[in-house]
Amino acid sequence: MKIPDLNDLIADLQTAKQIAIDDRNPNAIVTATMSQAKLLGMDNMRDITPNSDIKSGLGHFYGRPEPLTPEVALAISKRLDEEY
Repeated sequence: MKIPDLNDLIADLQTAKQIAIDDRNPNAIVTATMSQAKLLGMDNMRDITPNSDIKSGLGHFYGRPEPLTPEVALAISKRLDEEY
């Protein structure tokens, strides 16, 4: 039996996250996302000064450098409700 590497673990968590999305289980989605962030060392990256050049958060990982505002989160939530 092969010991899983980082890619295997991330892929397994992505599968778990997709199942959570399909089941409309937001807590499981957050858990899978945070687990991926921890494995990638992104769970405690923070900007410590205003207008810092330090990139933080998963937005940069997924190509969305802008912060997730409450309005955007609400729009995403409504869209998920409509789709699922």
